[in-house]
Amino acid sequence: MYSNDLIKGTLRTIILKLLSENTRMYGYEITQKVKELTDDEIQLTEGALYPMLHKLEAEGTVVTEQINIGKRVRKYYQLTDQGKEEAKEKVNEFLRFIDTMKDVLNHKNSFQPWLS
Repeated sequence: MYSNDLIKGTLRTIILKLLSENTRMYGYEITQKVKELTDDEIQLTEGALYPMLHKLEAEGTVVTEQINIGKRVRKYYQLTDQGKEEAKEKVNEFLRFIDTMKDVLNHKNSFQPWLS
């Protein structure tokens, strides 16, 4: 599993990417999809996920829809047009960041204690 710091720094991008690929998703569904896609390497907690979803909603990046399922209410999240654009931007930014990190980590004069 990855550190909370790494996950915290990528949570927004993860959520936006998943919502861009699906019409709508509810919180638990997002956590399960992330676990599935990462072979349990990333496990989102409710304490991290829901504050970010609420922030995205407050910013107008996502809208919610509540559906009654039996006696329960399920809250679905869906990207707005603004959210769709941000999802593209965040994914592209993160892909560029990965390339930059590869350059830094693969630099031949960098400190590499794992090779000793």
